[in-house]
Amino acid sequence: MSLPGTCQCAVMDAFNRPLALREFPLPERLEPGELIVEVDLSGICGTDVHLHKGQLAIPLPLILGHETTGRIAALGDSGATDFVGRPLRIGDRIAFTVGRTCRSCRYCRVYRLPSRCEKRSAYGVNISCRQAPHLLGGYGQYHFLYADTAVFRLPDDLPSEAVVGAGCALVTAIHGFEKLAMQWAESVVIQGAGPVGLAALAIAKEAGARPLIVVGGPRDRLERCRRFGADLTIDIDEVPDPDARRRLVLDATGGIGADVVVECVGIPNAVAEGWDLCRDGGKYLVLGHYGDAGPTMLNPHVITRKELTVLGTWGSEPQHWITSLEFLRTRRDAYPFHELITHRFSLAQANEALAAVADWQTGKAVIVPNGQA
Repeated sequence: MSLPGTCQCAVMDAFNRPLALREFPLPERLEPGELIVEVDLSGICGTDVHLHKGQLAIPLPLILGHETTGRIAALGDSGATDFVGRPLRIGDRIAFTVGRTCRSCRYCRVYRLPSRCEKRSAYGVNISCRQAPHLLGGYGQYHFLYADTAVFRLPDDLPSEAVVGAGCALVTAIHGFEKLAMQWAESVVIQGAGPVGLAALAIAKEAGARPLIVVGGPRDRLERCRRFGADLTIDIDEVPDPDARRRLVLDATGGIGADVVVECVGIPNAVAEGWDLCRDGGKYLVLGHYGDAGPTMLNPHVITRKELTVLGTWGSEPQHWITSLEFLRTRRDAYPFHELITHRFSLAQANEALAAVADWQTGKAVIVPNGQA
C-alpha cells in the first residue's frame, strides 16, 4: 500500500477542552514486528468520555481511541504473524489489544495478573503522542503498533462493525465473568444497559443465567437488552426508587435476591444498590468503574451480614480477545453487536461524537477517519 508522508489525528491537549486536528509524519522505517495500520473504524467508548473529563491521571497530549480495526499498511518484516501464529500480509484486516505489558514485573510473572502490570501502557489511553511515532490512538487516519502488541487477523466472515460494536466491553466482560465462575441457571442482575452491560448480558446468557435481569435505561437501550435475551428489564426512569427496584428483583428471584450482580454503569451510587440486590452468599462484580467517578457511601456491614463476595477486574488480556472474536463470529445472529452502531462521525467531528456519547444520544458511535462517515 502506498503511504502518505503525513496523516491527520484528533488530539486531546487538555481535559474538558475540544480535541484539535493535528498532522503527524508517518514513520519512515519500521523495526521487525512493528506495523502501521490504516484505520477503518474507531469506536467511541465511555472510557473516552471519562478520559476527556480528566477522571484518570494520563499524559497529554493524547490521541484517544482504543477500539480500533484497520488494514495493515506497512509491516516491519515479511515473516510477521498474529497472536495465534497466523501469517500477516499487507492489506489484512486486523484488531489488536490496547494494553502492552512489560512481562517481567511481579504482577506479570509472579501474580499472573498482567492487567495490573507496573509498566502497563495502553493505546489511546495513557501513551502520549508528543514524541514519535505519535500515531498511538484510534482517532487518526493511521495507527502505529509496537512489536509486542497482540494482533489478531480478522476472518472474512467477521465484519469490523461487529468487532467495534462489541468494542472493549466484550473482552472486559469475558475477563470479569472468568472470575465469577458462574454455575448453570444462576440468577443474574446486570446494572447498566450500555455497551458493558449489554456485553455482560450476552456472556451471562451464554453461561445459562436464568432469570437474567437488567436495571438501567434509557428505554431504547433496554429494548436492545431484550433483543439480546434479557428476561426482565427495569427502567430506572420509570422506577426511580431503589427500594422499588429491589422489590422487583426480589419478586423475580424467589424473594431472596440474585446469585450474581454485575455493575456496568460506572456510577458510584450503583454499588450500594447492587449489594442490596444480591442474595445472601451472592457475588458482586464491579466492571464499570474504569475511570475514577469519585467515592460513595457504603456500609461494610452489608458484606458481612450477607456474606458477599465482591470482585473487580481491570481491562482484559490477549486470551480474552481470542474468546471474544470467536464469540462474535459464531454467535452474530444471537447477539448482533454490529447493529449497535447507530452513529458514524468523520475525524473532523470527533468533538461532536464525544459529546453525543457523553449525553447518551447514541447507541455505539464510531469515527471513520478514512472515508465517508
